[in-house]
Amino acid sequence: MSTKLTLTLDKEVIEQAKKYAADKGKSLSEMVENYFKYITGSKAEDGKEQLSPRVKKLRGVLKVDSDFNYKDVLNEARNTKHGL
Repeated sequence: MSTKLTLTLDKEVIEQAKKYAADKGKSLSEMVENYFKYITGSKAEDGKEQLSPRVKKLRGVLKVDSDFNYKDVLNEARNTKHGL
């Protein structure tokens, strides 16, 4: 169920937001609603960030050993790249 909401914002902010929304092919209302959903979702409830649907689809795709340490791999790659 949709309900009307009135906001008071700086005129320039509104114009910039409308342009941004149009560039993204969305309505300003849709963008505000999505923002409110984001800030009031599970991130706000339990302190954890939500994963985007795209990232959720990738979970479990890679199989690694239980002792795999990604920080060691990143450090090794960084050292190789920079010749350390």
